[in-house]
Amino acid sequence: MPAEDYPVTTAVRELRDYRVEFQPHLYKYIEHGGTKASADALGISEHEIVKTLVMETDGHQPLIVLMHGDREVSTKQLARQIGAKHVVLCTADAATRHTGYQFGGTSPFGTRKKIPVYVEKSILSLRKIYINGGKRGFLLEIDPAELKRVLAPVEVEVAITS
Repeated sequence: MPAEDYPVTTAVRELRDYRVEFQPHLYKYIEHGGTKASADALGISEHEIVKTLVMETDGHQPLIVLMHGDREVSTKQLARQIGAKHVVLCTADAATRHTGYQFGGTSPFGTRKKIPVYVEKSILSLRKIYINGGKRGFLLEIDPAELKRVLAPVEVEVAITS
């Protein structure tokens, strides 16, 4: 895909700064379509799509959880593993305030401020992943080792079947 055919978001800029190779994928964004819609549009497994979920601890500290598209986060297990009393999903407005990205286009790369990142451990064993590029309808195909190198996420095991 030629360079002019995809948006140069702050996520793309950060990946370029780290010299990460990625393949951009644009698709028609469907409101409330979730990872199922993007997987169908790209003809890939929903398990390879990584959701970027913005959450807050009981102390109102933001955090990002990276989860398989076909799984949910056990917030009880997550809270236990990170030493918080509880963890909740942020509202769309709060997620935008924390990351600088529009809800539905949130990337863990290039966030407005430094936010701790947690990743479901099994994501790192995939051959490739598709993660939001910082805009609705825009996924980046990357090697999970690059995600680990750039973000230095804490590995957790908090996935539950959705």
